[in-house]
Amino acid sequence: MKKKQLDSQENDLEILRYLENRQEVSQRELSKNIGISLGKINYILKALIDKGVVKARNFKNNKNKRAYAYYLTKEGIIEKSRLTVNFFSKKSHEYDNLKVELQRLKKEIEDDKQRLSKNGD
Repeated sequence: MKKKQLDSQENDLEILRYLENRQEVSQRELSKNIGISLGKINYILKALIDKGVVKARNFKNNKNKRAYAYYLTKEGIIEKSRLTVNFFSKKSHEYDNLKVELQRLKKEIEDDKQRLSKNGD
């Protein structure tokens, strides 16, 4: 999978996770708490709404007219689960690769120490 597509999926997952726990939120708050630009938050939310993953409703009684209630739809819960499984699989693969690399580095360090101690005698 391409890096740009993975980044997009990770952004979607972060937003869906945030909205699962807190529905009444402005895009500015989402941007600040997730660390994604406001423009990108707007773009992603529109896409999620168009896909039927998220529903948005404005609070008529709220002073802040930019605050919306964002709800995960049934499709949104399914999408969040799918993205979570993909993310877990990706991170698990990265972890396995990192473990192998760390073992290789540890052996290299041990070999270097042995070589240095032989040359130092």
